[in-house]
Amino acid sequence: QVQLVESGGGLVQAGGSLRLSCAASGSIFSIYAMGWHRQAPGKQRELVATITSGGSTNYADSVKGRFTISRDNAKDTVYLQMNSLKPDDAAVYYCNAVVRTGFGQLSDDYWGQGTQVTVSS
Repeated sequence: QVQLVESGGGLVQAGGSLRLSCAASGSIFSIYAMGWHRQAPGKQRELVATITSGGSTNYADSVKGRFTISRDNAKDTVYLQMNSLKPDDAAVYYCNAVVRTGFGQLSDDYWGQGTQVTVSS
C-alpha cells in the first residue's frame, strides 16, 4: 500500500503565505504525477496544481501566479507554496499521487487525508 501524509496547513491572514508538504511512502516503484486538489464546504473538489516526474506543471487559473508546486523525487515529496492567499483559497487541501507499486503494474491513484487551510479576511 501507499500512504500520503500532508502537513503545513493552518490559519493565515489574507495576503499571507503557507507551504504545504506531502510525503509518499510504502510500496512505491515509481510515481508519475503528484498534485494538490482542494475542497471548500459545499463545493466540489477541484484541481489546484499538478507536477509530473519530469517537472511539467499545471495550475488552476485561480491560483496561477500565486501558487507554486514543486517536487523532490528523491524524497517522494510534493510541495505547494501558496502566496497572496485569499479567503476564497480556504479549503481542505488534498495531496494525490499516481503510483506504480511494481514493475509491470498499472498505476493507481492515491490520496492523502487532507489538511485544512483557513484564510481570514
